[in-house]
Amino acid sequence: MDNAEAFAAIALAAVACDDVLGRDEAHALRLQLEYRSLYRNNSEAAMGDLFDRLLGLLRDQGVMGLIDSALPVLNQRQQQSALAVAAQLVHTDRKVTVEEEEFLKQLAIKVDLPDSEANMIVQAIEALNRDMLDS
Repeated sequence: MDNAEAFAAIALAAVACDDVLGRDEAHALRLQLEYRSLYRNNSEAAMGDLFDRLLGLLRDQGVMGLIDSALPVLNQRQQQSALAVAAQLVHTDRKVTVEEEEFLKQLAIKVDLPDSEANMIVQAIEALNRDMLDS
């Protein structure tokens, strides 16, 4: 697994962790990756191949197995970004499930960051996506 595959694996795990891949999440996943230099020049076919490989790994290893395979490939800064993207993707549909909360909690523990920093990243993304009109 290379950096591009590992980063995409964590993003895919974020949208797959609740066993529901909604239209908004799939669109957000695509946008999050296309905006990054690792994927910017990839063709549709290359992105399709990447996700076919990752979906195979997801089926074989499960969400946390995919995370465990991907994290060691990424350096600390890449893990920091991957955690932020995962948190953003979890919040995309404005409905965070228990499974998604647990996923973020586990990912924050597993990344090679101080606990306080990992938790601050997740909390900042949560605050960014909070709809203040909700009670």
